[in-house]
Amino acid sequence: MNKKRPVNLDLSTLKYPPMAIVSILHRISGIVLFLFLPIMLFILGQSLQSADSFAQMLVMLDHPIYKIIIWGFSAAMTLHILSGIRHLLMDMGFGEHLETGRRTANLVIILAIILTIFLGIWIW
Repeated sequence: MNKKRPVNLDLSTLKYPPMAIVSILHRISGIVLFLFLPIMLFILGQSLQSADSFAQMLVMLDHPIYKIIIWGFSAAMTLHILSGIRHLLMDMGFGEHLETGRRTANLVIILAIILTIFLGIWIW
């Protein structure tokens, strides 16, 4: 075994292709969804209890922290759905070639950015 092979441990110097970026972001968005899900379920549960609790939730959701939480959850959901659809299409045999994979990865990134901006405008 060659002991003098080059080892690059600085991950910030590597250039990732768009396919790898989408795959990594898909995993990160899944973690964000998992972490924010209890908060979103709490908000949903409180809003469905009674008319008074619904009014309290509306007042609470006007706070910027909750708007950021809702925006983060929605952005993660958008990215996760878009990249999940891309992965499902690739599992069915569509877009498996390198150039098509690169184009669909770029499309997912662009759509996710555009939809996240629209979500931010809609939430605020």
